[in-house]
Amino acid sequence: MPVDGSHQSLLPVPPTRIGRILVVQDDGDARRSTLSHLRDHQCDAAGCGALDVARHVQNQTLSLILVDSRLGTYSGLDVLRQIRGRSSVPVILYGDRNQADVERIIGLELGADDFLCAPLNVHELLARTRAILRRQDLGRLGIGALRGGYGFRGWALRHVTRALTSPSGEPVGLTKKEYALLVALLEMPGRPLSRLHLMRATRTHEDIYDRSIDVQILRLRRKLEADPSGVGLIRTDRGVGYILDAEVETLF
Repeated sequence: MPVDGSHQSLLPVPPTRIGRILVVQDDGDARRSTLSHLRDHQCDAAGCGALDVARHVQNQTLSLILVDSRLGTYSGLDVLRQIRGRSSVPVILYGDRNQADVERIIGLELGADDFLCAPLNVHELLARTRAILRRQDLGRLGIGALRGGYGFRGWALRHVTRALTSPSGEPVGLTKKEYALLVALLEMPGRPLSRLHLMRATRTHEDIYDRSIDVQILRLRRKLEADPSGVGLIRTDRGVGYILDAEVETLF
């Protein structure tokens, strides 16, 4: 039977595809149980302890990392810092309910995408994972580019023209990579962004030992610091990456 156009919006939306999930738990029995639950829901899942996180992040393409904050070797926050120093892959922390408030606040400040309370509900985990991945997909489709741009410390960056204007009204020329780099920083002000994250944002070759992203940061800093308001705008977080130190507003 043909579907009336007025009802098309009511048709179910296909769920966002979830790729490989890495489960980080030091307790082997708990890890195997979590992996079993995920695989029962047709998820591609792998597991490791805290000491093996770096190897898995470096050698695998991951959609999500699930970190048990009650790790024995390291704390979940230590593991989160380690991940964020290497990758922008979404991370969900989970822990005991009585630790939730402190862990959630600190974890989100350090770059976690969400926090769940134990015992883990796989249905909720998958729903939250899909929500995170949908937000990422919207970003890749350029939904943000529909906005006019960003304002920060008197500066204005316009998306349509890719024009950067200083607080004194002077135009500042940006290369394509400098523009992409500045947009990546403006999208997450106050948050340390790893070199790998910035490489992906600028489509630079993804080698964490490649210094090209540092050269791009240096050039962008020089252009911003030609105006006094740009001094200290991009800070270095040693061992992690770079931070945009400014309040950012969206221009429409």
